Amino acid sequence: MASSVPPGSSKEKRQATPRPTALWWVLGGLLLLAIGQAYFLTPGGRQIPYSEFKALVRGGQVAEVAVGDTHIRGVLKSADEGGAAFSTTRIDDPKLVEDLDQAGVKYSGELVSRWLPEILGWVVPILLLIALWTFFFRRIGGAEGGVMSFARSKAKIFAEDDVKVSFQDVAGVDEAAEELREIVEFLKNPKKYTNLGGKIPKGVLLVGPPGTGKTLLARAVAGEAKVPFFSLSGSEFVEMFVGVGAARVRDLFSQAEAKAPCIVFIDELDALGKVRVQSPMGSHEEREQTLNQLLAEMDGFDPRKAIIIMAATNRPEVLDPALLRPGRFDRQVLVDKPDIKGREAVLRIHVKTVKLAPEVDLQKIAARTAGFAGADLANLVNEAALLAARRDKTAVGMAEFDEAIDRLIAGLEKKRVINQKEREIIAYHESGHAIVASALPGMDPVHKISIVARGFGALGYTMQLPTEDRYLMQKDDLVNQMTVLLGGRSAEEVALGAISTGAQNDLQRATDLARAMVTEWGMSDRVGVVHFDQGRRSRFLDVPMPAERGPYSEDTARLIDDEVKALVTGAHEAARRILREQRDMLERVTRRLLEKEVMEGDELREILSAEPAPQAS
Repeated sequence: MASSVPPGSSKEKRQATPRPTALWWVLGGLLLLAIGQAYFLTPGGRQIPYSEFKALVRGGQVAEVAVGDTHIRGVLKSADEGGAAFSTTRIDDPKLVEDLDQAGVKYSGELVSRWLPEILGWVVPILLLIALWTFFFRRIGGAEGGVMSFARSKAKIFAEDDVKVSFQDVAGVDEAAEELREIVEFLKNPKKYTNLGGKIPKGVLLVGPPGTGKTLLARAVAGEAKVPFFSLSGSEFVEMFVGVGAARVRDLFSQAEAKAPCIVFIDELDALGKVRVQSPMGSHEEREQTLNQLLAEMDGFDPRKAIIIMAATNRPEVLDPALLRPGRFDRQVLVDKPDIKGREAVLRIHVKTVKLAPEVDLQKIAARTAGFAGADLANLVNEAALLAARRDKTAVGMAEFDEAIDRLIAGLEKKRVINQKEREIIAYHESGHAIVASALPGMDPVHKISIVARGFGALGYTMQLPTEDRYLMQKDDLVNQMTVLLGGRSAEEVALGAISTGAQNDLQRATDLARAMVTEWGMSDRVGVVHFDQGRRSRFLDVPMPAERGPYSEDTARLIDDEVKALVTGAHEAARRILREQRDMLERVTRRLLEKEVMEGDELREILSAEPAPQAS
């Protein structure tokens, strides 16, 4: 499993001072133009009609005027509310000079410059329109998200010095890292392979559950090889416009060839590379055209240019077979969840920047986190640090890690007020799980029992933590698991003589386990060693698959149902038998749980190992 990069090792984002764009310059120019026209081209003073101007002249109220080609500006002898200055539009009036002479008005001609009105009137507006048109044209055809740039690749390009991740930042996936070191060696020294006639794999497909560090591994390869790194998601190829995805694939490979040697990483390949099917309308989908272009490009580019195509997916079962054939993604690297040693190594990477208390034992934490991926472990360390900060502690202790594990596995604790009757039902239910798990051989030890509500609808929980990683389960182990699952319902029957709705999830999980034993693993003597196809199961994603009956007869389906019922019923009877035999222990554990609400596994084992109290005769 791969860890995240420690804080501070990733490239800092440069905070550039925002600069005004061309659009703002154009808008500013228009504003200055409007101000200039208003100041230079508009006559000053109060604007009056020509008739009013003639009346003022005849009345002897005008002191002086300046006669221009189009306007007449003047000053009144006495200022009124509008001010002493005025202006009016000149009209063809042969008697104007005669009237001015009769009124004793001082007048003169006004020479107006022609170039300024022409520049402000139409030359500057035309230049601004040209600049505005150029700006929008560049935005439409530009590479930064313009309307005409939808055919360009959206890949994020990291230069050689930008990728600071190396294999030292990756832990828990030693096999995958070792497999990818050959890719690094080829990118550093391609002639070592080409001189011998060897060909490096064109494509490397990283498959594994979510959060195991597939993207981090790809970045580590680029960081070790010191080559440019193209990163994008499979969904970024597909748009609503037909042909856009194929054009983006072509643009991506043309950019990669220009920067070779380099690595092109496509995350979530299943968004692009699903199995091609013919649509009912007989037309090809845009996604299929994009996939066809990707296949053609992978076949067409020169292998001597040292371009490595890497991709990641957690759904390899849905990929088109043409993607996985030799010559394309012919090398598939499994990036699985880490074992206990890998989890400890991942934790050591994540706690480098965390202040730990002396009692923190990473080996114990790794043992308690079976099934955790790299992202889960990173979240665990972060949750523990947040809990310590919330409690005003100076270091993260073991108590914070334990609570963070409970929070990630069982969910957030809820402060609900539950009446005494329901608390008693929950306590019997969880005690039944714990006692049955402790009585059966080969079961993971009980770590904690709680009747505090957590997560989505969980009113209590019994947590079992494995002592070691297990990769195979025998039939007896699976039957014991079903027995533990049904221990809660059985405890309600034995102690209360009634059942509740609290066992819904237990029944579902037990039934699914029994059906898998019969139909997938051939663990039924009556049905036989036959695998009945129930549809392709997702290998890495824990998602419910659509319920489909396989290609078998009604009689076989009835036989399967009978066997599933028999397995579940047998587990139910076994759980009730154990709890009847340990009826006193069930009461003691339940009463203790009602007092404390949370019981550790060690205390449970002390109660179960204690001698029963002698009964009074």
